[in-house]
Amino acid sequence: MRASRTDGRLLLGCIAFSLLMFGFGYLLVPLYKTFCRVTGFNQLGGADAVAAASRPNMSRTVTMQFDSNLRDGLPWVFRPLQASMAVHPGQLVRVTYEVRNNSDRAIVGQAIASYAPEGAAAYVRKLQCFCFSTQRLAPHEVREMPVLFVIDPSFPLEVSTLTLSYTFFEVSGGSAAAVRQGA
Repeated sequence: MRASRTDGRLLLGCIAFSLLMFGFGYLLVPLYKTFCRVTGFNQLGGADAVAAASRPNMSRTVTMQFDSNLRDGLPWVFRPLQASMAVHPGQLVRVTYEVRNNSDRAIVGQAIASYAPEGAAAYVRKLQCFCFSTQRLAPHEVREMPVLFVIDPSFPLEVSTLTLSYTFFEVSGGSAAAVRQGA
């Protein structure tokens, strides 16, 4: 008799746990969307949603400067196609960088962004960027890579110039692995 009570409790516990897990799985997508909306993480909706949600401050202009660097003798040429531009905070902006692999081998690189003045990164929201993933360039390949971003309208009024700089570095072992895999 005692075993049947234990078996019944175990069965009810398993059923309750299963229902709880099903409910959690069912609510996971709406919870994730809410988390992303509240925190700004993994912005769902992309550039169109940002453009619709933000209104450019046409009464204010920020000079945006673009810079490029290479690290550790990476045999690439890397440059912005435009050195600077006037940007209205809240305006959706697209700029393009060009990269060229001057070597006779495929190379995988990664770009890291930095901003000036200090703290400016908190006001730049990149929606599309080559820096989000590694870039594999075939021997002598030339590629144009866009960056799509918005400067937050709350960007400090006393700052009139913002610099976006990228530094490309070779990913160790990335080129040999990518060539072997045909990436």
